[in-house]
Amino acid sequence: MHGRLELKRHHALLQSFLFLLFLTAGCSPPVSREQLLNEVTHQDPKFARVLERHQELLSRIATYEKELTLKRETVEHAIAQMRKDLEAAAASVKARIAEAKKQLEPQRQQLNAALAMASGELRVKRLQRSSFGRSIAQLRKAIQASQGSDEARLNQTQLDEMMQDARQIDIEIRSLREHIRLLRLKLYLIRL
Repeated sequence: MHGRLELKRHHALLQSFLFLLFLTAGCSPPVSREQLLNEVTHQDPKFARVLERHQELLSRIATYEKELTLKRETVEHAIAQMRKDLEAAAASVKARIAEAKKQLEPQRQQLNAALAMASGELRVKRLQRSSFGRSIAQLRKAIQASQGSDEARLNQTQLDEMMQDARQIDIEIRSLREHIRLLRLKLYLIRL
């Protein structure tokens, strides 16, 4: 109970002190903190302990703030260093990736050349097959027009040979298509 009364008394004194400070701030010449301390401690000598405790706490708070500032600076410096390290690591990795891609470039060029050559062969074979198709159609018309004659038998022999050649070209076209498909798959698989 006694402590509570003393606390109320200190609180009342502090309020009075602040009120006096407020009143004197605008009306009278400036009063120094030292003068105010002397006046308050003269009226209440026990309040000096409160002020000492207040000063200790202010000092401790200032120390905490300095510690926080130091910690902030340390962390910010570490973050800046980590960013630099990350940038250096990223540049190193990009260089190694570029080097790795260069190592696959000869195979990629070889596959592209093979694909271009196979595609060209396929175009030639398709043109041949188309030409055979037209010739076969013309021979069939000639055979129908001259049925039963020697010319028809000769045309039939020629037609059979052309049909055989056309089947061979069809096989080659299928083989080329499969080869082109395989080359494209290989290119796809080594693409980075």
